[in-house]
Amino acid sequence: MVEIPLITTFIAIVACLYASYSDLKRGIIPNKLTFPLIALGIILNGIYAFMIGEIWFIVICLVITGVVFALGYVFWKMGAWAGGDVKLFTALAALLPVSPLLLSYNMFGVHFPVEGVYPFPLTLIINSILSVFPFILIYVLYVILRIKKHLIGELFSPITEDYKKNFVLTLVMTSSITITMFVTQELQLQIVIISMILMILLTLVISRLPNQVKAVLVSLVVVASLFYNLEITIYSIILLYITMTVIRLIRKFLSSINKEALQDEYPLEELSEGMIPAYNLYQRDDKVYVDDKSFVDKITEAIKTKDISLITTPMGKNLITNLAAGLTLDDIELLKKLHSEGKISNKFKVKRGVPFAPSIFIGLLISLFIGDLLAILQMIISWII
Repeated sequence: MVEIPLITTFIAIVACLYASYSDLKRGIIPNKLTFPLIALGIILNGIYAFMIGEIWFIVICLVITGVVFALGYVFWKMGAWAGGDVKLFTALAALLPVSPLLLSYNMFGVHFPVEGVYPFPLTLIINSILSVFPFILIYVLYVILRIKKHLIGELFSPITEDYKKNFVLTLVMTSSITITMFVTQELQLQIVIISMILMILLTLVISRLPNQVKAVLVSLVVVASLFYNLEITIYSIILLYITMTVIRLIRKFLSSINKEALQDEYPLEELSEGMIPAYNLYQRDDKVYVDDKSFVDKITEAIKTKDISLITTPMGKNLITNLAAGLTLDDIELLKKLHSEGKISNKFKVKRGVPFAPSIFIGLLISLFIGDLLAILQMIISWII
C-alpha cells in the first residue's frame, strides 16, 4: 500500500533525468515521455486511493493535475515556457499530487523537508523557477568557453581592464564610509538608515569632484583612516574592491554577455520551425522596426526620458513575436517576403534555447529532500528581522 508513492517518486526522478538529457541533447521533451506519464500517474494514484480507502485522493490528484496544466498553459501563452515544459510539469503533478515524504530530518532546529502552504506540485514549480538562474549561469559560461570564446575577454574585462576604476571607486567608498562614521559619531546620529543615506550621498558627491580635488580629498581621508585603524581599513578596502569587481562582473554577465551568448544569427533560408526569435518585429507606416529591448530596459529609458509611452504605446502592428513557441512556417515566409521588399536584411537573430528540463530535475530533488525554497526564504527573513 505504501509502496505506490515510492514507485511514483522513482518514476518522476527517472523521467526528469531522461527529459533533462533529451532537452540538453536535442532541445525537446518528447511527447512519448510526458503523455504516458500523465496517464500512468493518474492510474497509479487511482489504485493508491482505492488501497487506502480514500476516494478523495484521486479527485485531488485530478484537480491538481488540471490546475498545473492550466497554469502551465498560461505561461506557454505568455511565452515563458515551451510546450514540453508544460507537459512535464503536468506529468509530475499527476505522479506526485502530494509530497511523498521520503525522509524526515531536523537541522538547525528546523524540520526538513520544509512544506509549503500550497500543494506539492506548486512547490516543484517554484523550486524549478528558482533553480533556473544558477543553471543559466552555468549554461552561458559553457557556451562562452566552448562555442563563443571571443566573449571571454569581454566577460572578464572588469578584472583585466576596469581594475583601475574599481580601485578608485573602492577608495571613494572608503572615504565616504570614514566621513560618515566620523559625522554620525560626533552628532550622535548612529541610525543605520541615516548612515546609509549619508554614505551614498557622499559617494555620489566625491565621485563627481574634479580629479585633482578628488585625489587630494580621498588620499587625506584614507591616510587618516589607516592611521586610526590600520587593520580594519585594509580589510575594508580589500572587501570593497572584491565586491565592486564582482558587481561589475555580474552586470556585464546579465547585460551584453548574456545577450550575445544566447543569440545566434542565421540567414533567412536556414531558419526552421520552432526557432525562437531574439526580438519582436513591428510594422508602422509601411516600415519595419526591431524591438530588442527588455521590459526593464524600457522602464529605465522611460524614467530617464520621462516618457511613459515607451512602455504603454505599441510600436505598431506586431509581425513576429519572441514567444517560446517559436517561429512558424508562416513567420519564416513572412520574413523572406519582407527581405524581398527590402525592409529587413537577410540575417535574423534567434535565441539559443536554454533547456528548462534540468532545472525541473533540480527543482524536483530540492522539493523532495529539502523542501519549499520560498518557505525557507521566508523563515530566514523572519529570523533576520
